[in-house]
Amino acid sequence: QVQLVESGGGLVQPGGSLRLFCAASGRTFSSTFLGWLRQAPGKERAFVAAISPSGGSTAYSASVKGRFTISRDNAKNTVYLQMNSLKPEDTAVYYCAAGSSVGAVVAGLSDYWGQGTQVTVSS
Repeated sequence: QVQLVESGGGLVQPGGSLRLFCAASGRTFSSTFLGWLRQAPGKERAFVAAISPSGGSTAYSASVKGRFTISRDNAKNTVYLQMNSLKPEDTAVYYCAAGSSVGAVVAGLSDYWGQGTQVTVSS
């Protein structure tokens, strides 16, 4: 079992940067696919980024590719999302997710979820 706790959200101006953190507990962290999804007001939850257990493979949605970077530190049981060149349309609650495959994470079918952290991009 994996427990996930996100942090690092906040208010940032367009063009700015934020780094999200997801601290995980559980024995299976280093063998788990991890990812970030987001949900904007009035919209369904959407895939943002995913990373393989070793960190050697990543995937991004088209809307964030080139601006966001997902990474993980298995020694610290933490996954990160570095967000640069933020836009107002990036405003959402960001959720950390853990699953048994990259497909499960991308499809929003992860086994475990964090409580979410709010990111607001506004001037």
